Amino acid sequence: MSLLYLDTCCIIYLIYLIEASGPFHAAVVRRVAAHGTIPGAMLVTSRLARLECRIKPLREASMDLLARYEVFFTAHRFRLAEVSPAVIEAATDLRARYGFKTPDAIHLATAMVQNADAFLTGDAQLKNCAEVRVELIT
Repeated sequence: MSLLYLDTCCIIYLIYLIEASGPFHAAVVRRVAAHGTIPGAMLVTSRLARLECRIKPLREASMDLLARYEVFFTAHRFRLAEVSPAVIEAATDLRARYGFKTPDAIHLATAMVQNADAFLTGDAQLKNCAEVRVELIT
């Protein structure tokens, strides 16, 4: 099974389909679509991404946007991974080794614990992580 981890920014780029413009949205859509052609392929992210994605729609009382996120997070061939003790331990190591911000370390650690084949992000600093293959959206 091929497992692609989506950083929060990638999910946001995907959800804003109607307002979407620019190269990042198109790049994420292309990468996720290509991944979807692999038999048994799945997407994965941390429960932390769900928290991060829901803040803006809740602040703005945008029930339509909130509903789009809910559909995404409950989709077929998608896994929402828990922030487990193993994730916290791995994230602590990543923060100590690389100096990543806590949310970034949690995302990377989740990808590691989930045995993701790749970690898709727009954050070039995360390419420094040797423990998981990081793909930068360009």
